[in-house]
Amino acid sequence: MKKIILSILTFWGVASTLPAQNQIPAPYPSSKFEQLGTMLPTPNTYRTADGSPGQDYWQQKADYKIQVSLNENDHTVQGSETITYYNNAPTPLAYLWLQLDQNLFDKDSDTQKTETLNPADSLNGGFMRWVFISNCEGGYKVGNVRDAAGKPLKFVINKTMMRIDLPTALPAKGGKVSFSMDWSYKIPEQRKYGGRGGKEFFPQDGNTLYEMAQWFPRMAVYSDVTGWQNKQFLGAGEFALTFGDYEVAIIVPSDHIVASTGELQNPAQVLNSKHIERLKKAETATEPVLIQSQEEAEKAEKTQAKDTKTWIYKAKNVRDFAWASSRKFIWDAMRVEQAGKKVWAMSYYPKEGNPLWGQYSTQVVAHTLRVYSRYTIDYPYPVAISVHGSVFGMEYPMISFNGGRPNPDGTIPDYIRHAMVGVIIHEVGHNYFPMIINSDERQWTWMDEGLNSFCEYLAEVELKDQPWAKKDYGEKGYPTRRGPAKNITDYMRSDPKTLVPIMTNSEQILQFGNNAYGKPATALNILRETVMGRELFDHAFKQYAQKWAFKHPEPADFFRTMEDASAVDLDWFWRGWFFTTEACDIALESVKLTLIADKKNQATAQASPFLTQYYKPEQVERQRKRLQEVGTPLTKAEEEALSAGKFFYTLHLKNVGGLLMPVIFQINYEDGTKEIVRVPAEIWRKNVHEVYKTIMTSKPAVSFQLDPAEETADINTQNNAFPRKNADSKFEEIKEK
Repeated sequence: MKKIILSILTFWGVASTLPAQNQIPAPYPSSKFEQLGTMLPTPNTYRTADGSPGQDYWQQKADYKIQVSLNENDHTVQGSETITYYNNAPTPLAYLWLQLDQNLFDKDSDTQKTETLNPADSLNGGFMRWVFISNCEGGYKVGNVRDAAGKPLKFVINKTMMRIDLPTALPAKGGKVSFSMDWSYKIPEQRKYGGRGGKEFFPQDGNTLYEMAQWFPRMAVYSDVTGWQNKQFLGAGEFALTFGDYEVAIIVPSDHIVASTGELQNPAQVLNSKHIERLKKAETATEPVLIQSQEEAEKAEKTQAKDTKTWIYKAKNVRDFAWASSRKFIWDAMRVEQAGKKVWAMSYYPKEGNPLWGQYSTQVVAHTLRVYSRYTIDYPYPVAISVHGSVFGMEYPMISFNGGRPNPDGTIPDYIRHAMVGVIIHEVGHNYFPMIINSDERQWTWMDEGLNSFCEYLAEVELKDQPWAKKDYGEKGYPTRRGPAKNITDYMRSDPKTLVPIMTNSEQILQFGNNAYGKPATALNILRETVMGRELFDHAFKQYAQKWAFKHPEPADFFRTMEDASAVDLDWFWRGWFFTTEACDIALESVKLTLIADKKNQATAQASPFLTQYYKPEQVERQRKRLQEVGTPLTKAEEEALSAGKFFYTLHLKNVGGLLMPVIFQINYEDGTKEIVRVPAEIWRKNVHEVYKTIMTSKPAVSFQLDPAEETADINTQNNAFPRKNADSKFEEIKEK
């Protein structure tokens, strides 16, 4: 109906007396609404225009058989591995690339050489860490690289990458090669050197907890997009990895408990009868069951075994493998229903983590699996584990390393609990992004961190409904940091010299957490709540997860899937949020009221806080007669709309920040009621700088407020209301033409 009335007003000439879009100076329209076009790769038979894997999509596979020994005396690991690599690419391969991520800790690494810390400005430990690593003898010692027949293979180590030259090229589309190697390295002390794994020593009882990550040479990804992804590891860009099957034998002191990716193959050889009995009980328990109690862990801390045990784990179709080992571990477990099957949720933690970890960790793991599976895919693996050590947050298939430790006296500040709960959701959630939906972390941090942070927000919101969390989060909810639009505004308004687009390579990102975690999470939340609506968004997001589970998606695959599955043109959104550093700042410059003149609304006009203009009754009558003469008399609804009781408000909107966003405004009426009006972002399609929006109401308004619920990440709310403070009311009459 509003469109009909505005059309009639335009026909009568009212619009010609109001500021209108086509009266505003050029240049318009804007390329901001053009399709991304050549900014995205051309669709092909590998990756299609609807965001799906194409009919010729292919990916490589790498299977591993590894034996690794942990030496607690000198804190080293020694390993040997056999890799079977399958070439499904349409091209033969003359050489293979592997990642040697532990070489980051070599004192001559490029990370150390290119570090730009200023000691005077670095009071947070960064400078000291640089000093420590600069004197570190870390990194791999690799040797005995041989083919399946035992013949030596030529290899070259280039910093954090290793090339193996094959005697004959590996055939395309089905070629297979096996090779083996030995390696060792000294496990870094995580609190001193940082990193995603390492050891933590506990001086109170003389024991060590090991979190083993990036611990073995791993195949790099060879794909249709990048060829070999052999960009050097400098520390920020994480890991591009190939799916495969693993069989890993982990040799540790016999009094250690080992948590690992995969399923334990020899429980009778490494667990005692109490462990096995309690695991059986935990299969049907509705709350976590202690498999290794704190009392038993504290008893184990008092001695150190001289003999060893071998824990054998197998994992199918995973992109990585991690494990943790210590005699200090308390261990609890329960099972979670997932699409008709039971999945283990487990936690391993030292006594220093209690009482917090025993209360929360495994429950949070289970909660994460339930929420993420609802929005993406059913969790496909048999177990999900949370381990507590010095690594505050890092993820691997089926296992994650998480922080959040109570004070030494056992007290738990709120910020510690919040941090612990949030990081467990986040790191367990990484099972989905990127462990299953396997994006290239070396290139695009946002594709795993951003999407995962968004899902983390969804899981955090639902904590208030969980019985085990109601005591701490039932009333006020979890204080989430990333997701709500208002939480990103400080970042969006920060110094432009410190901003880069989301679509920036991982190693070049500035303000890493805000850029790669917070901004994409916020963008997705705005898409879901404000741009697309939950139903359309949730369907499209789930389509993306299902299409690319156990595959290698790229940004274009995500962008295209979200549009194709929803029928919502989002190129303007991707362009603004992901390819630029523009911010949302929409200003409500003025509001003008138009009335059909009569004696009754004279008083309304005089009292109005807005500039008021009139359309005289005789003008209305004249135009009515003209329409009757051409055979298009007004309908009853149109007659009512043109009665003196209707109010026409024209809002003058300016896009100050540059970022295109929907326009949401609240009308505050004279009688105390309110109304929300939502206008899609396409209102800017012919003029991205300023527009005029006219609405019709049945009662007088006293003020207007843009973005009342802070949905659009508007960085300046001072220009969102009209009238402003001390604004003058004005009156003017439209002169008859």
